[in-house]
Amino acid sequence: MSRFLPASIVQRSLRWNLVPLLAFSPLALAESGLSLPPTTVSEVGEVPASGLDAPQPSASRLALSALQTPASVTRIDHQSLESRANPSVQDAVSRTPGITSIAAPGNGNTALSARGFSGHESVMTLFDGSRLYTGMGSQTFPVDTWMVEHIDVLRGPASVLYGEGATGATVNIVPKKPFEGEIRNRLRLGYGSWDQQQAALDSGGSLNQHLSYRLTLNQQQSNGWVDHGNSRNTALSAALRWQATDALSFTLAHERGDSEPASYFGTPLLDGHYHDSLRDKNYNLHNAVQRNDDQWTRLNTDWQINDSLSASNQLYFITSRRHWRNAEIYTWNGAREQLLRSDYLEIKHDQEQLGDRQTFTWHHSLFGLDSQTLVGAEYNRIRFRLDNNSPYTDVGGDYIDAWRPADGYFQSQSAFRPLADTLTHSVALFAENRLQLSERWSLVTGVRRDHNQLQREDLRDASRSERNLNGGNWRAGLVFAVTDQLSLYGQYSTSEDGISNLITLSPSQQQLDLTEARQTELGLKQRFWNGDGEWTLAAFHIVKKKLLSTDPLTRLSQQVGQQSSDGLEASLELNLERGWQVSANAALLRARFDDFDDLAGGEPVSRAGNRPIDVPRRTANLWLNKDLGHQVDAGVGLRYVDARYADVANTTQVPGYTVVDASLGWQARPDVHLGMQLYNLLDRRYAVTGQNSGQQWLMGAPRSLLVTADYSF
Repeated sequence: MSRFLPASIVQRSLRWNLVPLLAFSPLALAESGLSLPPTTVSEVGEVPASGLDAPQPSASRLALSALQTPASVTRIDHQSLESRANPSVQDAVSRTPGITSIAAPGNGNTALSARGFSGHESVMTLFDGSRLYTGMGSQTFPVDTWMVEHIDVLRGPASVLYGEGATGATVNIVPKKPFEGEIRNRLRLGYGSWDQQQAALDSGGSLNQHLSYRLTLNQQQSNGWVDHGNSRNTALSAALRWQATDALSFTLAHERGDSEPASYFGTPLLDGHYHDSLRDKNYNLHNAVQRNDDQWTRLNTDWQINDSLSASNQLYFITSRRHWRNAEIYTWNGAREQLLRSDYLEIKHDQEQLGDRQTFTWHHSLFGLDSQTLVGAEYNRIRFRLDNNSPYTDVGGDYIDAWRPADGYFQSQSAFRPLADTLTHSVALFAENRLQLSERWSLVTGVRRDHNQLQREDLRDASRSERNLNGGNWRAGLVFAVTDQLSLYGQYSTSEDGISNLITLSPSQQQLDLTEARQTELGLKQRFWNGDGEWTLAAFHIVKKKLLSTDPLTRLSQQVGQQSSDGLEASLELNLERGWQVSANAALLRARFDDFDDLAGGEPVSRAGNRPIDVPRRTANLWLNKDLGHQVDAGVGLRYVDARYADVANTTQVPGYTVVDASLGWQARPDVHLGMQLYNLLDRRYAVTGQNSGQQWLMGAPRSLLVTADYSF
């Protein structure tokens, strides 16, 4: 295969020490004498159901279907991930109702906004049902969608399932799994705009009667659309499942993401105005660094003890290493007609997380009614070390030409050194129940209790701080099955978020309580046309209390603020005649601060009535797909995001945008598929989000394409 791959990619693969994994490759298995019967496929592995009647374990550990769940949940299946121009998880998720991407280098290019709440402290990301505790607002895994089987998006508070930090939404990324049957393989080579290159492998199947495996590897690199915008990433996923008996299985899995995203921190405004002549400029340093290395190792045990009782355990160990070294702020000086490049920041994160989750589920009778109950416990131990060059004393920054910027080199008067070590112990007990009240009525309830022990050591002044933060959440929902295909539901749920990320709270933040939120939601879900159509509608009201606000009299920070949001979300899925498919959704949102003061010029100013940062009023998505015959299909999609504010004063606005993407696929032979993804087809100039109080826009990529060739065997 090295004949077809760039030498740099092959060398990096060897450095990854993949020899043990290659033991499971088809070639090695063939040489060992195991018969590998030939097969011709276009997809590898089993395809999970994705409609309203499919199980949705991300919304309830009772594995209820969407029609049975009193909540808003969407599944993005593998076919949609590949066919709808989704290069990243965030691109895919932001095609679902009411979710927008606010990706920026500082948050790992992964943060989202949902139902009026933004960032990793309010929109949680899971991988295979487990949570990486976010530190300092950054999360950097997974790096692409090749290893992903499907993504579940649960909108609204989910602390009753996953603990604090899930008020706006929860995104569960489920990797490709081992499957039984003949070994199937898929190779992909891709090439696109800005010298983008891709080489990928997906292989899986049965090794013998009891063992099955799955292996994916994806390597990508690009020169980038901005100056000095080089990027690369390598993603690996390997899993081995042992079906010990018909009722007992063990799955050992390991994932790794090694990425160096483009060191682009945005395009500055000149006197408050965007200039298209600066679109391709990159004002970062010649020796800028962004580097992320994430590894997840998991052992899953699933045991069907008897007909009514089952048990599941997941033991996991996660590491994350991150390094930034950049000049992040570029401010226009009109008098000099130059940019001031400043904020020379160098930061390292070193995080380790060990956790275990045990659940028991049983079917039983309660008050003579059919009932299903789950009880469980979860433990996490998280160590986080932070090194940086705070207090970030630049050498005054440097002035550069906006059109011909000098590269520059990193310089700071503050030494780069260790700052803090934190250790967090988190213990949780939780339970869920579904009680079938009658043939059509069911009650779904849940409760969770969390105990978080926080310890922080300042490595510069040797001071220590500790705090125990306890939380409790619950939810209750009624579902009325009007028919087998139409459900109405109502839900009340609570959640909690930290003032900032729980594991990296400062000593003063540790003394504050968790914020508290509650949601009321009403909705309906329906399948029609014999399953060829589905639509959903949800209305919600969320109130979040104990925001950190400035007291107008004392000018001290107190937890007296309040924020709320009201919204409508709707979605429609149709399979029409003559090969047409339609996927559409829209969301309307009214989010505001009800009681919130902050300092402006040293004076407390009320922001009551203002909209929070990065929250649009309206969003919409549309995707049309058409089977053109002769094994050719085409799709076109539209993504609309309304304008957002970049400051709590609501004085600086980032404009809204509409972007059109498209795709084309041709099954040239039973074992060969050719594809083309077209991004930003109309070459729109748009800002994904604003930095530097809205004076610096992170621009979306110009029009581009990626051509792929897949070979299955």
